[in-house]
Amino acid sequence: MGDENHYRMRIREIRQARRARWRGQLSRILRDGDVLRYHGNSDEVGCFVAARPFSRGNRYFEVTIIDTGVRGMIAVGLVPKLYDLDQQPGWLQHSVGFHADDGKLYNGNTVGQQFGPKCCRGDKIGCGISPDSDDGQVTVFFTKNGKEVGSVEIAASLDTLYPAVGMHSLGEEVLLDLNAEWGTDEDDGQMIVDSHEDDWSCLHDVRLTGTLLKYVGKGKSIVDVGLAQARRPLNTRFHYYELEITDAGEKCYIALGLARRDYPKNRHPGWSRGSIAYHADDGKLFHGSGVGDPFGPRCFEGDVMGCGIMFPRDFTDDETDDWGFEVFTKPSEVQNDLYAGQEEEESEGEDLEGKKVVVFFTRNGKLVGRREVALPVGGLYPTIGMMSSGEKVRVDLHPLSG
Repeated sequence: MGDENHYRMRIREIRQARRARWRGQLSRILRDGDVLRYHGNSDEVGCFVAARPFSRGNRYFEVTIIDTGVRGMIAVGLVPKLYDLDQQPGWLQHSVGFHADDGKLYNGNTVGQQFGPKCCRGDKIGCGISPDSDDGQVTVFFTKNGKEVGSVEIAASLDTLYPAVGMHSLGEEVLLDLNAEWGTDEDDGQMIVDSHEDDWSCLHDVRLTGTLLKYVGKGKSIVDVGLAQARRPLNTRFHYYELEITDAGEKCYIALGLARRDYPKNRHPGWSRGSIAYHADDGKLFHGSGVGDPFGPRCFEGDVMGCGIMFPRDFTDDETDDWGFEVFTKPSEVQNDLYAGQEEEESEGEDLEGKKVVVFFTRNGKLVGRREVALPVGGLYPTIGMMSSGEKVRVDLHPLSG
């Protein structure tokens, strides 16, 4: 009987704790159990702020969109305790929010930056703080349907950030779970994220968080290239990969391409022999040289760049498709001032002896162009370069699988 009473008391304590977390501040939002509904006239923001901040044992929460209402202007994020309930999370200083209607991240500013996909009815949005965050500087990450969207570093402490939900149009309705868990560890309950480190053989001045690559170099001169090279080369089974520019940084000196194994770690792909790359900042193609060719459009935050190989039919026993791509004529060669005088003392043009393959590049799912190259011994490896502060990309090494 004593055990039964203890059990009932424990259940009561848990329920009281959950109710206490629900006694947060709210404005123009109606609460019905775990459901939040917008209750305004659509020209006013409704905001809910939890009663308790994040803590070491509870640093993640989720919102499931039940109804997007008229405009789907739902935001999920973190705010300080005394936050203005007439503002969306992320609009004011010391707050951050991921907005479902445009997929943008708002970090203490009413102007957002492209961050992730838009979210619709049925989608689940999560927000949490990385366990390796330092005191005074935390890494806030967001998820969509169980997959990490991206992260941002903000100046704050764990116990000063409160879960918040914003709404801004009639009919919006969400289910809130302040006790959600994200990759819990049995030892201490902290979050763990698949590092994907096994996918990469080289990470020079690049930090890896899940599928997100972040440039952490100095970004001051031409020698400050950050390089990431995949562990395995493209082949007839996995012949294409993509990256999404989640943050263009200061200059968007981001390059996507292919390179030989053990490519120089402080050289952008495309600059040295045995490599080819499409550069986002100027839309040029670099093929084993510091001289770039006009090739395609420039790329910006939110753009998806892709690179693949069209292998010849006799490369393996399995025949490959010809893809039906339109052939783009090769433009005349021009000098890029950024890379002027940085060429290595080696022959330019066709880089290494080997079987010929066709490398192609895409932007937002559309072909930009292609170029015939010699396949080095050992193959060509997905290689990404970055060179200015704040640059971040999300990489999918196998977008066509599954």
